[in-house]
Amino acid sequence: MPLTEHGRDEARRLVPLIRSHRIASAFVSPLQRARETAELIGLHDGRVDADLREWDYGGYEGITTVEIQHERPGWFLFTDGVAPGPPDHPGESPEQVGERADRVLARVDSAAAAHEGDVLLVAHGHFLRVLTARRLGLPATDGALFQLATGALCRLGTEHGRPVIAEWNVRPGS
Repeated sequence: MPLTEHGRDEARRLVPLIRSHRIASAFVSPLQRARETAELIGLHDGRVDADLREWDYGGYEGITTVEIQHERPGWFLFTDGVAPGPPDHPGESPEQVGERADRVLARVDSAAAAHEGDVLLVAHGHFLRVLTARRLGLPATDGALFQLATGALCRLGTEHGRPVIAEWNVRPGS
């Protein structure tokens, strides 16, 4: 599904925020919306990384939370996972998404060590919430604790050698 015009506008508004950082390396999800976002923010040389794709929702792909909860009252993605889907979209557990996030973080660490500057990731909300939890040493299910807005910049960093959230849901003018 392509970005909406509103989504394109949100991406374009991020350009000044991103330019205020020294981006040494970048990784982009292979999915269309992330690749389009990367282009709109001026990122033309980001490395496509399959591990940055969004959570595989399996049998819940294209179904809203309200619809799922009608069948499964109290269902919550981060703790309950998804229903199995077809072979091309079998679905992922929170732990499987966490394993992908750990692989991405290893590549981020390697890129950061090789270059001076920040490493930029262009990806998807649920996946980035899990990645944040894993960076902070939390289980993948704790990605539920981090509300992530669209069209926002989030920055993970360190303080005294320990991982921290340095900025979260930063938007132009905020």
